[in-house]
Amino acid sequence: MKPIGIIGVGEIGRAIVEGLHHGDGGSPEVFLSPRGARTAAELSERYEGVRVCADNQEVVDRSELLIIAVRRQDRHEALAGLKVDEDRIVVNVMAGVGNDELRRILATEATEATEATEATEATEATEATDVPLVRAIPLPAIRERRSVTVTCPSHPEVDSLFEQLGGALPVPDEDAFNVLSALTGTLTAHYTYLATLTSWAAGHGIAPDEVDRYVRGLFQGIGRSLGDETRSLHQLAADHETPGGNNERIRTTWFDRANSEALKKALDGLLADLK
Repeated sequence: MKPIGIIGVGEIGRAIVEGLHHGDGGSPEVFLSPRGARTAAELSERYEGVRVCADNQEVVDRSELLIIAVRRQDRHEALAGLKVDEDRIVVNVMAGVGNDELRRILATEATEATEATEATEATEATEATDVPLVRAIPLPAIRERRSVTVTCPSHPEVDSLFEQLGGALPVPDEDAFNVLSALTGTLTAHYTYLATLTSWAAGHGIAPDEVDRYVRGLFQGIGRSLGDETRSLHQLAADHETPGGNNERIRTTWFDRANSEALKKALDGLLADLK
């Protein structure tokens, strides 16, 4: 596998490194940026072949597949002035930053003329400086190789990397990518839903540690059923529900049409901001 560089060693950067070293088999060399110095140092001490570089340009120079995982608000400071050669593959995992914007920041595309120019000249200039850019949505579960990662556009090296980390789902364009990206915005709502269940039960006299344990076990079991891809999500819901029973009552009285529409409206708003 090609040497991998990671600029931005936060939660996702850490998860990628841990996933690469999860289980048996060889791991590539990994070069980390000094951003997130404590995490980078910890990973380099824990895993053979993981090194912390002096600066971000060294990460670029020593890697062949470069993962950019900085926070959106830090992108200009972290990436300004970097020189990325055309033989590199760049993986963009920054939420809300499209490849066109990243290309401009990295200055890997010829500067657009402010006056009319020959179309062929513009095309040749663009192609001459074209670096492969792939967007991806890795999630923390890749540390255990249990999460499918959306990629756009499909690239054999990048798709192969994420297949190793739990699976790759290439999509044809950034419109589709943004729809799936919006879905990741629901994760903490799910955790908050579970926390609300525990606080409700605790309010009725159940010890918090006991109800926490119960709710975790309850939904871990539900999560395992998602591995059965022979049944649709609607079928799984039906299989866990008895007509006139407790589950049907909560679904129809709480997660009703108005609740469902409110969720879709929130997702539409998020999608609009991601475009």
